Amino acid sequence: MVSFSPRSRLSQRSMDAVDTALAHEIIAEQASSLGRAGRAVAASLEALAAFGGDGPERAGLVQAAADAVFSYFVQRELCGFRRHDDAIRDYGIPREVLVRVGASPPPR
Repeated sequence: MVSFSPRSRLSQRSMDAVDTALAHEIIAEQASSLGRAGRAVAASLEALAAFGGDGPERAGLVQAAADAVFSYFVQRELCGFRRHDDAIRDYGIPREVLVRVGASPPPR
C-alpha cells in the first residue's frame, strides 16, 4: 500500500516556499514576544522606581520586576541572545532585581 502525505504532492520549490514562510512567521512571533517581555520589564521597573517606601510592598515589587526580567532573559535566549549586559544597562535593572534573578550586573 502506498500512502501519500500532503507534502509529497508539493514540488521542492513549493516546500521551500512553505518552509521560508513558516520561518518568517516564527521570527515575527519571537520578535513580538520579545517586545512584550521588554515592555513588562519596563513597566515593572517603573512601578518599583515610583514606590518610595520599604517593607513587604517593596519586596513584592522587586519580585515582580525579577519575574519580568527572568521572563525577558529567557525570551532573549530563545531568540539567540546569550549575553544580557546591554539589556541590563539599557533598562537600568537594579542590582536587587538582578540578585533575585541570579544574574550579575555588567562590568562598568
